[in-house]
Amino acid sequence: MKKKMIIALSIAFSFAIPSIAFADQAACEAKAVSKDGKPLYGAAKDASIKKCMGDAKPSDCEAKAVSKDGKPLYGAAKAASIKKCEGGK
Repeated sequence: MKKKMIIALSIAFSFAIPSIAFADQAACEAKAVSKDGKPLYGAAKDASIKKCMGDAKPSDCEAKAVSKDGKPLYGAAKAASIKKCEGGK
């Protein structure tokens, strides 16, 4: 019984995850407008979408925030590591 439930849930989530990604991109495309409220085109639109999608995803810097022992960092140490990795943004 539990095995069937797990299989059913995994199938349901496998279909749900890609639709979430497309929804995020659609939301980012809707936000790609200039200061005047006009839609962006070309490289400006691509840059805006890339920035928007990058804000939504966890960065690679979070994955790299580990101690010398290989244990994940927490709190201020993690924040400092991420800030250093991202170039001090």
